Amino acid sequence: MRECYALDDPRLLLENFLAAGWRVIAPVLSEGALVPDVVQDADDLPRGILDSQAPGHYRLEEGATRRWFDAVVGPRGWKHWLHPPERRLWRALRNEDGFEIRPEVEDWPPTIFFGVRACDLAAIARQAEVFRRAADPAHATRVSATRIVAVNCGRSARTCFCVSTATGPRAEDGFDLALTETDEGMLVEVGTDAGASLLEGLGLRRASDHMRARARARIAEAAASQTRALPKDVAKRLPEAAESPRWEAIAKRCLHCTNCTAVCPTCFCTDIVDRTDLSDQRAERWERWDSCFTPGFSEVHGGPVRSSGAARYRQWMTHKLSGWHQQFGTSGCTGCGRCITWCPAGIDLVAEARALTEGD
Repeated sequence: MRECYALDDPRLLLENFLAAGWRVIAPVLSEGALVPDVVQDADDLPRGILDSQAPGHYRLEEGATRRWFDAVVGPRGWKHWLHPPERRLWRALRNEDGFEIRPEVEDWPPTIFFGVRACDLAAIARQAEVFRRAADPAHATRVSATRIVAVNCGRSARTCFCVSTATGPRAEDGFDLALTETDEGMLVEVGTDAGASLLEGLGLRRASDHMRARARARIAEAAASQTRALPKDVAKRLPEAAESPRWEAIAKRCLHCTNCTAVCPTCFCTDIVDRTDLSDQRAERWERWDSCFTPGFSEVHGGPVRSSGAARYRQWMTHKLSGWHQQFGTSGCTGCGRCITWCPAGIDLVAEARALTEGD
């Protein structure tokens, strides 16, 4: 059994981390949403905020309580930090002998991710495997220099379905510390030796059995409230529906805006862009996110492999829910529900997966 402590106020942890010189990244209020960003002060952590989510709908509102973590995931996950939307790979500068190539040296200070949900913990681990196979040293550096303080969910948004993907709402592993909010305060669960060292000097008391039980009960309430669930055999049955006319029906609604791939915490596809200045003295190579929804993503000599919207949506959904199993040994979906919430057409991934595999 892991060691557990009682914490009255999560700002105590943040103050300790900031005083020790850590860069802390936590969900903060920005333009009407909760997004992970650098925290300069412990009071930057929002409190008493509730999120309302549904297909194509996201709003933040004042909650009835003063809890810290009732709002769950926002549009921007931790992928924006570990796998940024755009990054420079190298620069070439003209000199007397031609060009000097300067690889990009990334500055990634010791960092703490504060407030990571269980679905996003799973996403971080799954993306890490992708980049491990790709031998990406920059991603490995970011992950190894980052400590994670997870938050177990005490409520679920209407778009959450992590229970059916076995990725939440409780964080089982992949964290250094995990917080669960109860009526008695925060239960702090130690996941690693590094996590234990983060608590040194705080003098926290051991959590009572009652507090542990209340924490388990809150997580169970969050799990029981979820109304969406992927079909258990979706990985096997979805490819069998490759010729279903429903793909065309979905494509007629889909705007091909790439929102779903942008907010998805596991999507990893990129393109390479070369840039030069007008003086012809400098060239740069950049990596930036790409999406299987863009027509040029599958471009080969003669045109794109997937020229229709239906083919592109089928590629994304089938790869996410089925192909990942063959490629990486797990699903590419962690049940966060972001693709449902942030689809401007309100397309519900779970409802479409059920219709395609169970018949409509």
